[in-house]
Amino acid sequence: MDFNEYQERAKETAIYPTLAFRWIYPALGLAGESGEVVEKLKKIARNKEGEISEEDRKKLGAELGDVLWYVAMLANELGLSLEKIAEDNLAKLKSRKERNVLHSEGDER
Repeated sequence: MDFNEYQERAKETAIYPTLAFRWIYPALGLAGESGEVVEKLKKIARNKEGEISEEDRKKLGAELGDVLWYVAMLANELGLSLEKIAEDNLAKLKSRKERNVLHSEGDER
């Protein structure tokens, strides 16, 4: 499955309230789900000295799946393709690496 197929199939499960700006719901969901990933990692660091068990890995994978779903829905609401986003991101990172500015600051480096 590629990103475009995932985005189309995920859209079939997008049932959320009609808001003035449809991108609000997936943007808020993305923030919430990202927070859940970080919260799980925080507890692993605190309670398990950073050792990630297979059960932890499975739970983190499920949370990352939720993050991916919200990214896909936000992209849909913004009229963007996940495939294009991924391609553009890799091109940007390649350019930064070639120019030796991966560790620099600023969006337009």
